[in-house]
Amino acid sequence: MNLIVSTISKTQIEIQNVINDLKKSMKDIEIIYTEDMNIKGCIGCNSCWLITPGKCVVKDDYEKLLIKYLQADKVIFITESKLGFISYKLKDIIDRILPLLTMNLKFKNGQMRHYLRYKKKYKMGLLYSGDGNQEFLDKWFKRVMLNIDGISLGVYNINNKEEIQNALANY
Repeated sequence: MNLIVSTISKTQIEIQNVINDLKKSMKDIEIIYTEDMNIKGCIGCNSCWLITPGKCVVKDDYEKLLIKYLQADKVIFITESKLGFISYKLKDIIDRILPLLTMNLKFKNGQMRHYLRYKKKYKMGLLYSGDGNQEFLDKWFKRVMLNIDGISLGVYNINNKEEIQNALANY
């Protein structure tokens, strides 16, 4: 299964056009629109590492997404960008990814990295609309994927449909 997580409303025609194009290039897609979900920010309590391994203590709709990450072959995040960065909604979603890791550390390529909680190689990509800073978003997202020992499928402006589809076809 491939998962598309959109923080942008499903009523926006631009988003529907992009998702329809993705459906043509990817098989077995599940789409989750988070605009109606209750997803709070990480509170930094580390309970997902120390007290409730793999489960966040914040009670909201996020656990549904976490389970979907584990089931998906690829995850594509779709967000608006403002002031060059992703929306606060997607930032909250990404910050809550910690339960996929353990608190234990190892050296990998000269850097400290957390051990993965599950034996899975995550493949994730990011599509953005608006005034995103492409270079910054690409570096940031690669860093996010490095931290979860995953593969970045790339960061693309939603208007570059050909680039998006080419990237997904190569993975």
